[in-house]
Amino acid sequence: MLIEDKNLSAIDDIIQNHRVFLVGGYLRNYFLNNEISKDKDLVCLDSAIDLAKEIAKKLDGTFIELDNENKIYRVVLKDKENFFDISQAFENDIEKDAKRRDFTINSIFYDLNKKEIYDPNFGLDDLKKGIIKAISFENMFDDSLRFLRMYRFSANTGFKIDENLKEFSRKNFYKINSIAKERINYEIMQLFSGKYLINTLLEMFNDGALEIIFPFIKEIKKIPSNTHHHLDLVHHSIETVKHIKSNNPLLKIAALYHDIGKPSTWTIEPSGRHRFIGHDLKGAQLAKKELEELKFSNKQISYISDMVKYHIYPASLINCPENKKAYARFIRKLKTNTPDIIELSKADRLSARGIAVSDEMVEKALLHLDNLLNYYHEIESMAQNPKCLLNGKEIMEILNIKPSKLVGEITNELLEMQLSKEISTKKQAMDFIKKYKK
Repeated sequence: MLIEDKNLSAIDDIIQNHRVFLVGGYLRNYFLNNEISKDKDLVCLDSAIDLAKEIAKKLDGTFIELDNENKIYRVVLKDKENFFDISQAFENDIEKDAKRRDFTINSIFYDLNKKEIYDPNFGLDDLKKGIIKAISFENMFDDSLRFLRMYRFSANTGFKIDENLKEFSRKNFYKINSIAKERINYEIMQLFSGKYLINTLLEMFNDGALEIIFPFIKEIKKIPSNTHHHLDLVHHSIETVKHIKSNNPLLKIAALYHDIGKPSTWTIEPSGRHRFIGHDLKGAQLAKKELEELKFSNKQISYISDMVKYHIYPASLINCPENKKAYARFIRKLKTNTPDIIELSKADRLSARGIAVSDEMVEKALLHLDNLLNYYHEIESMAQNPKCLLNGKEIMEILNIKPSKLVGEITNELLEMQLSKEISTKKQAMDFIKKYKK
């Protein structure tokens, strides 16, 4: 057997009773020697629903009906990571099915009965050449999401998009607006997980596709370079994404969005200096609204908007490097997001190298951010599970006061002093409260 896989081997007896082909990303990754996909696309020439139900029974998986009209089903295995997508071949004809697919590299089939490759659109040749080519332009209109998928595949593989396809896409990419935002959201997440994301973002911007997916790009592209930024705002934002070392796609999306508030807060002083006062707070509001339109989850929106809102906060602490209380307050506010916001702040700093920014300024900022991150790791466990040395009742007894906002304010101050290591015992906490009373 050319394709060795334990889950395929486990259902070999079932497959022999059907006409089945393996197709799609699993094969593409196999031939590129990439990490093998946990999802497998099967095309059936007889009964896709029977095949799916038999696989579910054999592997103790969950049968899901994805699209009964087009006869597309899913079987999720017990580990909740591996799954099969089983579809009915178009008109029960594998050749017709192959002609209706999106790109040649996605139309390579492996006949699981005959144990041989079927490649009618010469997808293997294009895999070797590293090119993304449409099977036909008409097929792109069958599902306009394919205009975004071609960029996603480019970001994941580093493949070049065929020039004829790209020219066709430039004229028709707007059709993606007719696609359900949930489907676009999935492609965005896959795009921002790509190893070759930066080249793809630049390509999408030059092709006019980026501002169709992310409408805020139309506004930020109006902001030119200035004495603090050697790049215009679009390229600064993409450069910030480039400096994110984490593989977290949401952090990279936040990096693209981080200056979304600048156009609406832009002023130019008589000296010629560009100012964007309050762009962080305004940006968080604008990002939230656009992310909601793109159907990100509430949790994802909260994370990205917080990244935008606080992206200049770490840098603002550079003037109080020895003030551990200020560090503790910052860490208490950001909690487990602290390392990510520091990374975003670093990336932002590295992407702004205008004539007014010296190497010394950059080095000082990066050293400060490293110290802040080190301090977070030093008190990480305490910051994630803070427990005040005195409870509310004890504070009220010492101060002889009733429940009020003041109790909460004192508790917060005590926690910050604990995190900054100014207070470490209950006696010290009580002494602090007594001084507070005076």
